[in-house]
Amino acid sequence: MSWLQRSGHLLVRQGICRGNSSISNIAGVQRIIGSGCCSQYSSSTRVQQEWHGTTILCVRKNGEICMIGDGQVTAGAVVVKPNAKKVRRIEPKKKTSSMSCSEEVETEGTVVGFAGSTADAFTLLERLEGKLEEYGPGQLTRSCVELAKGWRTDKYLRRLEASLLVADHTGVALEITGNGDVLESHDGVLAVGSGGHYAMAAARALQTIPDLSAQQVAQQSMQIAADMCVYTNTSFRMETLTIVEETKQENSNTSSS
Repeated sequence: MSWLQRSGHLLVRQGICRGNSSISNIAGVQRIIGSGCCSQYSSSTRVQQEWHGTTILCVRKNGEICMIGDGQVTAGAVVVKPNAKKVRRIEPKKKTSSMSCSEEVETEGTVVGFAGSTADAFTLLERLEGKLEEYGPGQLTRSCVELAKGWRTDKYLRRLEASLLVADHTGVALEITGNGDVLESHDGVLAVGSGGHYAMAAARALQTIPDLSAQQVAQQSMQIAADMCVYTNTSFRMETLTIVEETKQENSNTSSS
């Protein structure tokens, strides 16, 4: 350990570098910034700032999956755009000929909602679409795991700052983060963004009401999040999917009875 590093560690132990304070003002110790408590604080603050202006919610209930997001884009204290499209549908390249046109719209494809930098999110969407084409339909979990592995290990992708919610017609709904995490909800509710905690809490409470559909739960939960989060508006964009396996099971039960 060099003399410069020992001096830097000594300053940290003595309490000179605390919280968000920086020891860059001390001559000759610029290289020490980025280690210890200073880097942890700055990284957590950066993640919170990335979340501003975005709320994405995914709800699974009664054989349906609903992905919904607000449209507000915020730069500091200024609303840049109120109607951004943060929820999109990735259509499969090959469609099953046995399905009718209406069934293809509802049951096929993959819906994606993103939070974070727009350019980074679209880069990840292109990578995800490539993985889905590579592994085929019904392999959403494998595609997301491979995307997360590349996102974590690739020198270029690791600089991308965004979070994704992904769901398909098989009933799989996942959250992908830049830390290499691929998370699946235990109760059918996933949310990311500045108002994600509000939307998730509301959706979990509304899911206990049997008369509400997935769309109704998602819309009411997002309305609550918009009322509480200043970075979320009520210009919602929503995509829905009908879960194929549960639909087939309901049809078989009806025919047998």
